[in-house]
Amino acid sequence: MKNEGRKTFLGTAAVFFVSALILYRSAAGFWDAGILDRMHQRPSVTNKKIYIIAIDDRTLERYGSVSSWSREIPAGLVEILTEDPEKKPAVIGFDVIYSERGDEEGDLRFARACREAGNVVAAFSFSFKAMPGDPFHVDHVIAPYKELRDQVSLGYANTTVDPDGYVRQAMAWMDYEGERYLSLSSRIYRSYEESRGREARFPSVYGRNNRFYFSYSGKPGSYNTVSMADVLDGTVDPVLFRDAIVLVGAYAAGMQDSYTPAISHNSQMYGVEIHANIIEALLEGRTQLPLSPVIYGLGAGLVCALFFLGSRKGKIGITLISLAAAAVVDVVLVRVMYRRGILMPAAPLPVLLAIISLGRIIQGYAGEILRRRRVVSVFKQYVAPQVVDKISRDADFQLVLGGENRHIAVLFVDIRGFTTMSENLRPEEVVEILNEYLDLTTRSIFDNGGTLDKFVGDAAMAVFNAPFELDDYIFRAVSTAWDMKEKAEAVSGRVEERFGNKVSFGVGIHCGEAVVGNIGCEFRMDYTAIGDTVNTAARLENHAAGGQILISDSVYEAIKDRIQACPIGQIPLKGKSNGVFVYQVDGVKK
Repeated sequence: MKNEGRKTFLGTAAVFFVSALILYRSAAGFWDAGILDRMHQRPSVTNKKIYIIAIDDRTLERYGSVSSWSREIPAGLVEILTEDPEKKPAVIGFDVIYSERGDEEGDLRFARACREAGNVVAAFSFSFKAMPGDPFHVDHVIAPYKELRDQVSLGYANTTVDPDGYVRQAMAWMDYEGERYLSLSSRIYRSYEESRGREARFPSVYGRNNRFYFSYSGKPGSYNTVSMADVLDGTVDPVLFRDAIVLVGAYAAGMQDSYTPAISHNSQMYGVEIHANIIEALLEGRTQLPLSPVIYGLGAGLVCALFFLGSRKGKIGITLISLAAAAVVDVVLVRVMYRRGILMPAAPLPVLLAIISLGRIIQGYAGEILRRRRVVSVFKQYVAPQVVDKISRDADFQLVLGGENRHIAVLFVDIRGFTTMSENLRPEEVVEILNEYLDLTTRSIFDNGGTLDKFVGDAAMAVFNAPFELDDYIFRAVSTAWDMKEKAEAVSGRVEERFGNKVSFGVGIHCGEAVVGNIGCEFRMDYTAIGDTVNTAARLENHAAGGQILISDSVYEAIKDRIQACPIGQIPLKGKSNGVFVYQVDGVKK
């Protein structure tokens, strides 16, 4: 059994391992990513030394479109920022690719200004072309013109966009033609750390293009931003940027350099702001690696297997409470792992557990339906229709072996003269007559709410007040006997007319305590009553003549004001040391 249990557990875990992997893959770039954004991305700009000099609408209005600029303009910006070596920025990063040549004088001046500043990082770009087996194949490089390229540090400005259109990841570096190239954000981060006399510590990366996830520090517009026009015309004192990271980039809608950030799904963020967020994440150590799908699948598979096997024996309410608790633990674990630099999916495990719970609920309801059908199937053969209907609606009724002590009324009825008559008739005629009498007997029992316990040849046994509480059950038992007596006259007349024989009922009724329940074994059980009360009722029926209804003194005392009865006296009963005082029922007051 232990080996079988182990195999069951491992097989279940394997199924959920595969399911978790599938959900992990489908969730990572789509529906789960949005949940993680809302859980993790919170505005928290802490680095006050990152400034954005914006090429905004005011700058474009004053100087025209960037494509028409002489390089005199960015050269003048660098000269203003670095005029006083004691007050210059730590790093100046241009999120603009100066790939085409302009006027020679302006180009040379810009290159010269960058050389003299000694702290400028300029952008270049890789142009990717997907190839079989390599989605990040570099088709060509868009780089600054040579004079500028020789005087600055370079970083590629490509932005990584997830499949759902949001920016959550950044590239740390790329290896190309035997050389390692840092991204623009990584290069600016390294330059800043080196200017402070510190070693740049890059995060762990994954994937073909060395990616990492990062935490945003602010929504669009959160960083200190000044217009480039205000710096060029002297409105802003350059001392503001002392020892800071200064990023120069597009800040106007017409420049088409905006993306949808993970921190704000309903607004656009300019590329230069995204670089600011990446740089701060590198400075603050708030970067993450995705959890290995295999590790996640193994963990989720084991949890789901335990949950699945445990829920099979537990109640639905406990299963739902366990599901809620697991969801809370999952949220806490996801947050803790994120703070430790591991990006763990939030939704796949709760979704799998919810599917298991839903299956458990469906299974429970299906099982309940089958259980009720089984109960109805068992009881409809010997219980009144209204009792069967009540059983089918009672969620607490259990069809199990065992019984209970219950006060009941027991009725035995037998057909007098049937044995003699059957000796002279064909078998099919015997069955026809017997069925007609037993139909009358059954209808009378059911009409009064009794339970048909069993047929024994041409006799029948009924109990009242079982399996459910029945009001006025002793009187109902006597009324049943009286109905049989009255209706038997018509049946007897038809039998006498056809076969020349006359038959009638003999009935015995007693009430008292008895054991009532399912007696037998797991694969064959009968709902019945046993005990002295049943035996006494059977003995009374044996003493009853045709057309006679005999009741015990306990039955008489319970309903004597509602029946007409005459005392017969005490009669001895087989198996009892003392006799039972008996009455004959001559009428019922309904």
